[in-house]
Parts: sequence; structure tokens; C-alpha cells
Amino acid sequence: MIDKVHLETVLEKYKQDFATTQWTDEKYKWEAVKCFQDNWEVNSVDFASMLTNSLAKTENLLASMNFLPSNMIKEFAVRAPEEVRAMFIALFDENEEVFERIEAFKTQSAILLEKYGEGAKQHYQNENAISTYLWLRYPDKYYIYKFGEMKTVAHELSSDYRFKKGAYADNIRNSILLYNEICNELHKDKELVDLLEKHLTPSCYPDPELKTLTIDVGFYISRYYSKKDLISDDSWIPVEYSPEISMEKWIELLNDKEIFTPSSLEIMKRFKDYGGMATCTQLETKYGENKNFYNSGSVSLARRIAEKTGCPHRKDDHENLRWWPILYVGRQASKDDQGSFVWKLRDELAVALDKVDLSKVALYATPPDGKDIHGYWWLNANPKIWSFSDIAVGEEQSYTLYNDNGNKRRIFQNFLDAKAGDQIIGYESNPIKKIVALGKVVAEQDGEKIYFEKIEGLSVPIDYQTLKECPELERMEYFRNPQGSLFKLTNGEFDFIMDLIREENPVAAKDHVEAYGKNDFLKEVYMPENRYDTLVAVLKNKQNIILQGPPGVGKTFAAKRLAYSIIGEKDDTRIEFVQFHQSYSYEDFMMGYKPVEDKFELKFGIFYRFCQKAANQPNKEFFFIIDEINRGNLSKIFGELLMLLERDYRGAKVTLAYNGMSFFVPKNLYIIGMMNTADRSLAMIDYALRRRFSFFELEPGFDSDGFLRYRDSLDEETLNELLARVKELNKEISLDKSLGKGFCIGHSYFCGQNEFSEEWLESVVKFEILPMLSEYWFDDPNKLQRWESLLLGVFQ
Repeated sequence: MIDKVHLETVLEKYKQDFATTQWTDEKYKWEAVKCFQDNWEVNSVDFASMLTNSLAKTENLLASMNFLPSNMIKEFAVRAPEEVRAMFIALFDENEEVFERIEAFKTQSAILLEKYGEGAKQHYQNENAISTYLWLRYPDKYYIYKFGEMKTVAHELSSDYRFKKGAYADNIRNSILLYNEICNELHKDKELVDLLEKHLTPSCYPDPELKTLTIDVGFYISRYYSKKDLISDDSWIPVEYSPEISMEKWIELLNDKEIFTPSSLEIMKRFKDYGGMATCTQLETKYGENKNFYNSGSVSLARRIAEKTGCPHRKDDHENLRWWPILYVGRQASKDDQGSFVWKLRDELAVALDKVDLSKVALYATPPDGKDIHGYWWLNANPKIWSFSDIAVGEEQSYTLYNDNGNKRRIFQNFLDAKAGDQIIGYESNPIKKIVALGKVVAEQDGEKIYFEKIEGLSVPIDYQTLKECPELERMEYFRNPQGSLFKLTNGEFDFIMDLIREENPVAAKDHVEAYGKNDFLKEVYMPENRYDTLVAVLKNKQNIILQGPPGVGKTFAAKRLAYSIIGEKDDTRIEFVQFHQSYSYEDFMMGYKPVEDKFELKFGIFYRFCQKAANQPNKEFFFIIDEINRGNLSKIFGELLMLLERDYRGAKVTLAYNGMSFFVPKNLYIIGMMNTADRSLAMIDYALRRRFSFFELEPGFDSDGFLRYRDSLDEETLNELLARVKELNKEISLDKSLGKGFCIGHSYFCGQNEFSEEWLESVVKFEILPMLSEYWFDDPNKLQRWESLLLGVFQ
């Protein structure tokens, strides 16, 4: 459900801005649909040209700034037209579920990127882009999906639909339901429909179902309306109206069970408990139920009161606006209020509520039938005494019910109420002031202690100020009186905090992954079996290894597959990849202050977050892969981590300078670095780091069983002859005193081809190998000329 009253307010502003700015700036959306509809023909002989023409007017949607999905999909269509044609046929197949089609399109795009990306790191075919294709094809059914926009619109209109990072399937389904609701309301606004029809031109899609108009309204809410501070003063409305019900009459009504039903009394009690003034969102978070329970319940109650008493009510065209002023005065919510409208109990009603017995009325909503009933707690740790960061995941910890002087802990009843299975938000107080962990109660108090277990450390802790600025949490027990250790959370408060946590610490949904072992590695990475066994043994012994070797031996390719083979499956959630460069810093790697709008915030780096992730699953191996490790200033990047990298110090904790928290490198984390031995512009890594890594030389694998099988599968004499020449070249490079075996030519230059062509092979020689030789022998043109003749002579 959405707040239809507030949507009406939004639409009034939208209509005011439509002719002056909105249509001028956003007309291209209707033109983009018309262009696509006029040009799309999936069976076109020249598919690539047809696709280019169809997407000709989507620049602002698919090709703006660094967002390049149309460029990439058009390039793929040139390189592989039939594959891309099949992708669009599958995407537009309405017999399949929409999210599955989107996922399939993304998967196929990733495959095309590997085949035809030519070094590109991204195919850009994300949910936003793919939903745009769907909308262009079926403009009377679909909308453009954009996570941030959907989340803002849902929040602004107090929608029940939730949008969470990483929950792609639910987000897409909820976006369609949310925009369908908005679209239904647009159809009722004749003034807006007439306004659109007046501005449509022959170059525009007529938009009979108003789906494109709905997209534009959502964009307007997200980009403009949500950023306005709608409140110019604190006046309450309506000022000219009163239901003319005295306090004594309210008491009489409150005792009338036909008027004030149990749910009506619950609404009143919760308003009163919250201080007499709240948004529906705040009540939902604090006491349970959903926003519509409070919204619709209040309107229904007011109607019954009007029928019973004959009191005057407002003559408003909108149903809700006639009735809620009987119970409340209200105002639009400001940016500091969570929700869209603030309701305040009428003074006479508020006084009457103090004079009736509400002790048997439920303050908190009961969980639905079949749902486990658990308690939720905020556990406050003082790092000077103990810290969540010092506890390993899965480790149990006790907390005494009495302090050192034998006195009861503050809010002692909370320690008695906590039960096994209750969920815990782990917070660390001064000087850290962040949520850093999640836990659960494993055993209730035994008269002396309560026992809990840490179940997850947060890769990105949640700052106190972030929580404090959330109006939904303003009545949280900890914020009302922070003196103590264990504080009660309502179901709504816990869910709200968990939403904040999961936005920054998403749990990756693990799909079925393919098994991968030693034999799979040897099929793909051209390395002798005994060398593989040695490599695995060295890595497991040292836990840090650098794969070094000349260009083209497949260091990066081998690193990831080495990780797969040890994990036992192709689980990318347990692998992280980063590339060092001269500007890379500790702030990027671990943590540092970064500008955010008009201030600086502490941001956690990729290695910090990955270590926390590994620590949360101590029984599984995790791999951190660093490409071009010797390109970075390693002392600057690693800082105080140098000691922690050593195997003997894994699990040892240090206090970080930036935030005062404990940190350790988990024992189940392996680090794999790659280093190009042929790059003379780079210095060798310093000795302090060198002794913490083992070094493993990757050599050209022309004689490995795997490469020989690959060569034989192509069965091409030209290739065989060229490979023989390259092996001779490598011998000469190895014997060259100014070069050595670290400058040899690797086998990967000749890999990755399912079908052989001399054009491809000759281009490898001309544009990859010979330019490298010209660098090697820039001072010996005769040697360069000789090898150029030998290598190109293969093709004569």
C-alpha cells in the first residue's frame, strides 16, 4: 500500500512543474519508446544495425556518463549477432518469470564479455539496463527499475514494499507492484492525463497505459520532490476545523466497545505511549503491525465516531481527508521525520486517554501465528573492559548480572527476561560508538550470568550517529536512557536496524556452484601435476604466496583457479580481487576518511571488509588475490598489517589507529599476489614484505600435458611450427644476460581459441610478441630483425 493522500500532494507539485521543466527535460522517454517500437524487428537480417537504430534515442537512459550498456550490447551484436538476438528473444519471452529472464540476460552478457570484451571489465547489463529493454519492448506493461529511485519513492509514499541491497528478485517484483499502485492513481487524475495528452507529439509514444508517465513521476519524486523540505513552519492543520467533542464525551466513546474496538484502542494507546504525536512509520517500527493498520484503522474509527455523534466533518473530495481530523491534527513530515505525515492527538482526546484504563490493551503487536517468538536485545560493550572484536565468531561469552560491587546491573529485569535464541545487536560504546557484531543468547541467566554467542562480525560497522538520526528509533530504550548494558528492542526496531546493517553488510545469496578440483585445474592451467602439488603445499604452509613469471604464463588465470581447486568449487563469494597501482593507499586497502557531501566519513577498505567476511566463516577457506602486487607502495598500503600477515601471527589482534577497534587477519584467509618479472620499470618488493611471502615461479607451459592436448586438438601445422620457433626464442631469452628466463614468452598468447585461424595467429605475433621483443632488444636491432624474420616466416 502507498500513502495516496501524500501522492496527491506530490502530483499537484508535479503538474505545476510539468509544462515548465519536466516535459522539456524528460520528453525523450516517450520518444525513446516510439523509436524502439518503430525500428525493432527481432528477425532482421542485419540484427546489429537494427538494434542500433532501435536504441538510437536512449542516450540518457543507456549511454550517459560512465553508464555504457547500450554501447556494450551494440558491440556484442556486431561481434556475435546471433547470440545477442537469442538473448533478446529469451528476454522478451513472456512465458517465463521476469526476474529469471533478467538473470539469464546478465549471465549471457558475462559470457560475451569474456569472449569479446577485449579487456573490458564490465558489460553494464544490470537490472536497470535490462528492465529498460523490457520497457522499450512492452511499454504498456513494464517500468524502468533503478534501486535508489525505487527505495526513495517507497519511502516518500510510506509504501509497505521494501527494497534491500542484494535482494534483486524481491526488489524487481516489488518495484512492479509499487509502480502499479502509483499508475492506478494516475489514471484517476483526469487533469494530469489531459496534461500529458496535450503535450504528446507524433514523435512520442502515446502511452495509453501511463506506464512511462509513472516512470517519470517516480523519477520526479526521487530526483526533486524528496529533496525538498516541505515544512515552512510547525503549524498544525486543519486550523479552521474542530469535531466539537469534549473530553467527557471522548471518555464515554472510549468506553463504548462498538466504537473503540480492540484494534482502535491499540492505536490510541500506542500514540499516547509515543508521546501523542507520531507518523505511521514510527508506530510500525516501535510497536509492530504495518502503516496501513494505523492509517486505515484511524479513518475507520473516525467514521464510526461521526456516525455515533453526528459531529461535523470536513467536506473534502478525498475520503481520508474528511475523517482523520476528527482524531488528530497533522502536518507534512519534514526531512527529519520518518514517514510522510505526522499525526498529533487532539488535546481533548489525549486528556481522555489518561483517564481510562488501558492496562489490558496490548502495547506491542503479537507475532503472526506460526512465527517463532524471540526477544531482541541491544547489548552494550565497553571496549575498556571487553570488546566484541576480541570474540571470535562462534565463541560464547558470559555477562554477569551483578557488577564488581555486587549490585544489580541497570535494567535488571532485562537480564531476567532474555531467553535462549533471542537475537542480539552488538554495540561498542566510547570511543568506538558503533554496532560491530550480531549475536544470540545461548543460555538464559543462571542467577549469576547470562550467556551469548557472537554469530557475525560486521565488515562495515554502523555508526551511532546514523542510528540516532533515524526517527524510527527515537523511542528506543537505549536512546531514552543509555545507562546500562542490556536494552530491549522491539521487533520493528530490530528489523529496522537489521535493514541498516544489511544495506552495508549484504549477505550474498549463494546459488548452486560448480564443483572444482585438482583435475579441473590441470585441464585449464597448463602446469605439470607435480608443480601443482608443490604450489598448493607452499601456499598452505605459508598462507601468502606470490606467483611470479614472464608475461603470458597465465598468472591471474591460475590464481583464481588455484583458489577454486582448494575451495573445492567455483565459489566467487569466497574470493576477492584487487589490483595495486602507484596511487593505491592504506585508506583504499584498510580504512580511511573519505569526503561524503560536505564532510568526511570513515570508510572501510576492501581488505578490512574481506577479513571480516572470512572471520564470519572460520571453517571455510577465503582467498584475497592481488594483481600487480609490486606496482604499489607496499609499506604505505599494508601499514601495521605487515606483522599480521605472517602465519604465526594470524589471529593476533592489533588496535587500529583510525577507529580504536581490534583487528586481525583470520587464519582461514590466504593471500595470492601476482608479479610480472619482465616489467623493468618496477622495483622489487621490499624485504620486510618479501619474507612474509613465498615466491612461486610460473613458467611457459608449452610442454605440459594440458597444453599439448590443446595444441593437438587444433591440429594445425602452422601453429606447431610457430610454437617450435617460440620455444627456441625462449631459450635465447633465457641465455641473454640482460634478460633471463623471467622475460620468456608465455603460452597464454596462444590459448583460448576453439577454432584456429592464421589471421589470429599472425596478429598475435605482429601486435603482441614483436612489440615486446622490440622492448627487450631495443639496443640490438640485428637480433630483433632476425627473430622477426623467423617468426613471420612461419606464415610465408
